[in-house]
Amino acid sequence: MAAADTLLERITDYANRPNPYPLYTELREAGPVVRQADGSYLIGTYHEIAALLHDPRISADPRSLATPPEGAPKPPFLRLDDPEHHRLRSLAMRPFGPPHSPGHIDAMRGQITELTEELLQNLQDRTQIDIVDDFAYPLPVTVICRLLGVPQEDEPQFRQWSDAIVASADVRPDEGASAERDRAGEQARIEMGQYLVNLAEQRRDHPTGDMLSAYINEPDPAMRLTHEELAETAVLLLIAGHETTVNLITNGVLTLLRHPDHLDRLRREPDLLPAAVEELLRYEPPVHMRQRIPLADVDIAGTTLPKGTSVVLALASGNRDPKRFHDPDRFDPTRPDNQHFGFGSGIHLCYGAPLARIEAQAALGALIPHLPSATLLQDPPPYRHAAMLRGPRHLPIRL
Repeated sequence: MAAADTLLERITDYANRPNPYPLYTELREAGPVVRQADGSYLIGTYHEIAALLHDPRISADPRSLATPPEGAPKPPFLRLDDPEHHRLRSLAMRPFGPPHSPGHIDAMRGQITELTEELLQNLQDRTQIDIVDDFAYPLPVTVICRLLGVPQEDEPQFRQWSDAIVASADVRPDEGASAERDRAGEQARIEMGQYLVNLAEQRRDHPTGDMLSAYINEPDPAMRLTHEELAETAVLLLIAGHETTVNLITNGVLTLLRHPDHLDRLRREPDLLPAAVEELLRYEPPVHMRQRIPLADVDIAGTTLPKGTSVVLALASGNRDPKRFHDPDRFDPTRPDNQHFGFGSGIHLCYGAPLARIEAQAALGALIPHLPSATLLQDPPPYRHAAMLRGPRHLPIRL
């Protein structure tokens, strides 16, 4: 066994992307808190992760690091702390309306179900498809484009921007070697933000029923986003609105094809699908890690996390902690009491979780009848580079 102080380096090594779970087991066995060679701390046990995600002394803002990234811009509200996080999050979600109202969710479900059927219709004569390019990517991209009011013909351009931004946001131990990636990510963020603000400005006094229109035509001055806040918020919504859902759907198809008995049961008992999606969020989550920074010295499990140090919470490891989940390495679509970290926890709980659940249920529900006769053409498939947002880059199957 290699030294525990290189675990983060090994987990983020692309060679381990197809199966990082043995490393997570090693992490949990090494202790709740494992100091890394670079001075950061890695945590992979469920109860300690939960405690830190709910601790107000733990910051999500990278500017809280003892040595913050040089020239670091103000991060999107996803990485801010309260009260600023709460203010911007509340403003960003106003156009959604009540996020849990039955009418709102049902309306979205109908549109998404129609869209999944359209996508499948276009694939019906194919004998081989790539789940990512042909289905898992187009579905959430189309949904978030419609919600925001972004022309879908511009998708090739914002896909490039998204890839650069996600790459720059990845958790990685080799910070010194990533300056070029960070610059590319920041440039992409600026260009994408300007593009979205320009779209919004075109709808000033001429709303078209989308979120950009709602932001730019907000009647209450106290509730208006500044241009900078609008750019940051729209970029975040566009990226977060599809990146994680692509991974969730693709990981779901891969897992079901690897477990044909559960696939067959879900085909026969479609009412189990919502619980199966929750289990997929635990078993193969789209987000594997999050970085946090203590605002003061914080004691956890007998270890002091010094103020300003980088703390990486391995959410996917916590999801498989045997002290929280029975037989955690087994995929069980009927698992009870499934309080996973698939959407995080605490004040930064994913605000798009209701929409992501609908998209995953609609996508898998539409695909499952076609999957029993499908075969994987590559297992493991090629993975995307990011360790934090983990999912296959392609998933070719034969129907």
